[in-house]
Amino acid sequence: MSDLQIQKAQPGPRYRYVVLAMLILVYTLNFLDRQILGILAKPIKEEFGLTDGQFGLMSGLAFALLYTTLAIPIAWLADRFSRVWIMTAALTLWSGFTALCGFTGGFSQLFLARMGVGVGEAGGVAPAYSMLADYFPKSQRARALAAYAFGIPLGTAAGALVGGLLAVHFGWRTAFIAVGAVGVLLAPVFRLVVRDPRRGGADMAPGDTTTVQAPAAPLGEVVRVLAAKPSFWLLSFGAASSSVCGYGVALWLPSFFMRSLGLTLRETAWYYSGIAFFGGLLGIWLGGVVADRLGAKSKAGYPLTPAVAFLISVPCFLLAMNSGSLVGGMGGGAALALAFAIFLIPTGLNLAWLGPITAAVQHLAPAPMRTTASALFLLINNLLGIAVGTYYFGLVSDLLKPAFGQESLRWSIYTGMGFYLVAALLFFLASRRLARDWVD
Repeated sequence: MSDLQIQKAQPGPRYRYVVLAMLILVYTLNFLDRQILGILAKPIKEEFGLTDGQFGLMSGLAFALLYTTLAIPIAWLADRFSRVWIMTAALTLWSGFTALCGFTGGFSQLFLARMGVGVGEAGGVAPAYSMLADYFPKSQRARALAAYAFGIPLGTAAGALVGGLLAVHFGWRTAFIAVGAVGVLLAPVFRLVVRDPRRGGADMAPGDTTTVQAPAAPLGEVVRVLAAKPSFWLLSFGAASSSVCGYGVALWLPSFFMRSLGLTLRETAWYYSGIAFFGGLLGIWLGGVVADRLGAKSKAGYPLTPAVAFLISVPCFLLAMNSGSLVGGMGGGAALALAFAIFLIPTGLNLAWLGPITAAVQHLAPAPMRTTASALFLLINNLLGIAVGTYYFGLVSDLLKPAFGQESLRWSIYTGMGFYLVAALLFFLASRRLARDWVD
């Protein structure tokens, strides 16, 4: 079905929030299936006899290898055909492979199953970015994209809580099977509820009833347009730098809680899910709201918002990891409570970039190029963020184990904080160029 046959008129303003809710739900499952490995690291490593480095390789490279490379051709299709159908197929595929993870019998089989999850999720994000840009006007896009990004803390929290509790009571295999089945069942509902909007419809002047849409641009043309814009590269590599630490910490923080804070799997499931849920939701929403307000005055506000957030988050994160030294003889419960409260701050600040930066990327290319432009951005962000981030922390933990023993993961996480400082620098540089590269 061609794009001209999908949607001839923009739906009413209320319906856009129905679409936003459905996209958030799908993105929640996207991250639940992606991040559930973090809480299941201990039982999987014990059963398969894996090192931290091997587990990081399976969690990152296995997923990112096809996730990032296939996103480009899928985005090319999404700029020409139904984005809703593509997302429906993607949801079915990655959920099916998530369930398949529960039937694997070793490292190589689980590695291949996670590659399958990456294949499916390659079609889950870029089309959603593009649809949201076509449903919401410019003045609301950062907030809409920030709301969409709620799927990250919701999925991370659900993965930790549901995956952890299922693993405690029924084993880690059941956790994979259960969450995968939910996605397969949701796919037909998503297809029935969500409609594909007219491309560029939210940018049209009031009263414009034009039904002819601009044809999708060839991939080479999209690459040429973006290659000439320094802000695209600064935003992409800035996001990638933050994602190296973001994805890495999200995967390994549950293991840190069990190794260094002495929590059980059940306790970690509740503890980490609370941090991810409350900290993530607050940080993402504030990032979108602040960026929309600052961006209305100056385009530089979009990258400056997360740049400042990263600079604040680094000392907060280090403080949270060492909260035990602050409470002295008050007992382990007080240290855990203090750590929980402090962890909320960097968890939120480290996700504040999602709304502002994804909104800015949408304005670096015309409407017919948005899905492909988003996929190119995600290619850089995820290829470095997922593939490098999860493996980096596991590898450094193995290398530091002779010197630090059980605390090697703590020191591995310390070294990763430098990636947030690099991200802040790149976003500061992007803020100086963004207005010149902006497409209204």
